[in-house]
Amino acid sequence: MKLIRNKDLNNLNKKEIARNIFKKIGISKSYAEEIINSLIEILSLGLSDNKTIKINNFGTFSVLFKKERMGRNPKNKQAVLITKRNVISFKVSSSLKKKINPL
Repeated sequence: MKLIRNKDLNNLNKKEIARNIFKKIGISKSYAEEIINSLIEILSLGLSDNKTIKINNFGTFSVLFKKERMGRNPKNKQAVLITKRNVISFKVSSSLKKKINPL
């Protein structure tokens, strides 16, 4: 399947993904956008509950805890305290790696 892309953009956005779903499956564009928005909401809720989300042949999303640490402001070299926080990690599946890096 060839992707439909806006020639002015280097990235796919939600509308372009919805348009591609519309072309491939044949559902309405508004319904495709609703599916995408629901997927994003489900992923966000799962990650906010510290759940790991694995999508076969795509990758794994997880939440990592970063401890408080000292860092440096690159402009003035002053020490700055970086607060503890949660960050989202994404690990690409091996099958997706093979698709984007063919031998």
